[in-house]
Amino acid sequence: MYCHKKSVVHRDIKLENVLYEPSTATVKLIDFGFAIALAPGVKLNIFCGTPSYMAPEIINKKEYAFSVDTWALGVLLYKVLNGVFPFRGTDDKELFRKIHACKLEF
Repeated sequence: MYCHKKSVVHRDIKLENVLYEPSTATVKLIDFGFAIALAPGVKLNIFCGTPSYMAPEIINKKEYAFSVDTWALGVLLYKVLNGVFPFRGTDDKELFRKIHACKLEF
């Protein structure tokens, strides 16, 4: 991902932050409000993002870097292909428990 090559972690990749321009077939990532530039080897442990797209590292309050964007892209792809999120809960606590378990229901 271009951002990662520039040492930038977006931390809020979600469907609402992706734009598609049909005339040029260009996809653009927007809303860098949670984005942060990382020095080599630096990890984060800040709790932020949109709950349904959060990686297990974030909800478990562990250190993370670029992997959280990769996770969010996987969630986004699942949502686009299936019309629903891979992990669902009646509240954030239940949602986070399901993300932590990483068990998908098809």
